[in-house]
Amino acid sequence: MSPILIDCRGRLIPSGRFPEPWLANRDGLVALGGDLEPETLLAAYRRGIFPWSVDPISWWSPDPRAIIEFHEFRWSKRRQRYLRNGGFTFTFDTAFTRVMTECARSVPGRRSTWISPEFIRAYSRLHELGHAHSVECWQGTALVGGVYGVAVGGLFAGESMFSRVSNASTLALAVLLRALQDSGFVLFDTQVLSPHTASLGAREIPRRDYLARLAQAVKLPCTFPRHPPSGFCPVP
Repeated sequence: MSPILIDCRGRLIPSGRFPEPWLANRDGLVALGGDLEPETLLAAYRRGIFPWSVDPISWWSPDPRAIIEFHEFRWSKRRQRYLRNGGFTFTFDTAFTRVMTECARSVPGRRSTWISPEFIRAYSRLHELGHAHSVECWQGTALVGGVYGVAVGGLFAGESMFSRVSNASTLALAVLLRALQDSGFVLFDTQVLSPHTASLGAREIPRRDYLARLAQAVKLPCTFPRHPPSGFCPVP
């Protein structure tokens, strides 16, 4: 039996299927309930919906939607110097759960996070199945930054990132964007615009435009890269 979903107007959805994302309320809430099983998560991302809480599980599709266009990523000279001189190395998918756990930690100015233990377990399972991925930024043997998200076809949904030293998460994101672009990905979703992502080039587009691009992106036979690009240079 499918887990029960209730739409944003409180109506029971007997089949357990997600409502259409454009039926979300003004805040972007689509539904409550269901589960965080891999097939549920993947079905949601394919429809432009993502979870944001666990008690209850809530499903969202905001309008407008935030994305980063690969060619619009802002790569400052200062950040290029950090890349050259900071002694950083990068890996893909070597410490997924550690990256999630670091993203969930409290930091100055943020006491709580939506990344609960239930989310960590659910997305770690998705990672084990090859659908969720991480980029790790290291200084020596220390994990100092990273980013993780979900890949479906030519979509990468960036979920969260963290830094323990200046610019580490931005460098990890730059490496990720270059690798995705080289691998044929066409859509990088950041869900909701924040001052930090806006400073990196993220912008908002209407949900209808996002959904149209998503429908094409998820059809692409893209494979998440196994390694960072050799001779890395930022997205042009």
